[in-house]
Amino acid sequence: MPDHHLPQPLEVAPEAPDRNLALELVRVTEAGAMASGRWVGRGDKNGADGAAVKAMRALVSTVSMNGVVVIGEGEKDEAPMLYNGERVGDGTGPECDVAVDPVDGTTLTAKGMGNAVSVLAVAERGAMFDPSAVFYMDKLATGPEAAEFVDIDAPPAVNVRRVAKAKGGAPGDVTVVILDRPRHDDLVRQVREAGARVKLISDGDVAGAIMSVREGTGADLLLGIGGTPEGIIAACAIKCLGGTIQGKLWPKDETEKRAALDAGHDLDRVLHTDDLVRGENVFFVATGITDGELLRGVRYRPETATTQSLVMRSRSGTIRQIDSTHRLSKLRAYSAVDFDRGK
Repeated sequence: MPDHHLPQPLEVAPEAPDRNLALELVRVTEAGAMASGRWVGRGDKNGADGAAVKAMRALVSTVSMNGVVVIGEGEKDEAPMLYNGERVGDGTGPECDVAVDPVDGTTLTAKGMGNAVSVLAVAERGAMFDPSAVFYMDKLATGPEAAEFVDIDAPPAVNVRRVAKAKGGAPGDVTVVILDRPRHDDLVRQVREAGARVKLISDGDVAGAIMSVREGTGADLLLGIGGTPEGIIAACAIKCLGGTIQGKLWPKDETEKRAALDAGHDLDRVLHTDDLVRGENVFFVATGITDGELLRGVRYRPETATTQSLVMRSRSGTIRQIDSTHRLSKLRAYSAVDFDRGK
């Protein structure tokens, strides 16, 4: 056979690859999902969140990293665990920024609704954007096909048309994810007038952004005002998936506006993916709590639980979907977390 018909050999870089930290981190979100999953549909979002926080804190202490929580449950006096500034990991690994949302979608969990996930992101120390005291951000997110054509400063109808054209369709083929809030009434009207479909979500800002970027979820674009911390966590996922997230800080009142200006923020600046998280070695993991377009939720049986997770790394571009079966008796043997009960 002529040589030109032979497949080209796979070229591998001569240096040994460093380990994929995400494969350790997924145990943390699995623990959070299994703990909070016992609270699904019980009407207690604080109970669900507290269970996830406790489980994740127990497991994250075993991960080989020297991490500092930069996006967490709040300040130390408000959040006794996984608070901003808390050191996590076993202290032996690389220095990292850590962003954690034990339950993205506490209301979804409490009501037994879809798309609640447990998420964790890690990047090099100093890589994540510091939003100071600005808790809300106007956001746009879309996948790789339309990433270079969208503009958060453009009218919604323009972005709908650009996404449709980039994907080879019409505006009527585009589905836009928007948080269901009164502040978005005019945005929803404009999107519908542009001919696009609207998927309103009551909660779950991180999952909504990822859905708009990841192929096969049925969503094409995310628009509207949501949490700044959630925007930074979503940016970590988008660094791995491709696509774009754009954001502009949105102070909710004059006090927050003054704090933002005093901290040196330009409120007219458009923050892109690389502004929200720098560097090329970003890890993102998410485990489903309830069923949704993104992931399947936790399933419980008498002695086992099953989980489904996304595990991603930006440096390699690797995206794994992991289905796991956990034997609860084994978990009890090595973990202080009780996955059997919701209390």
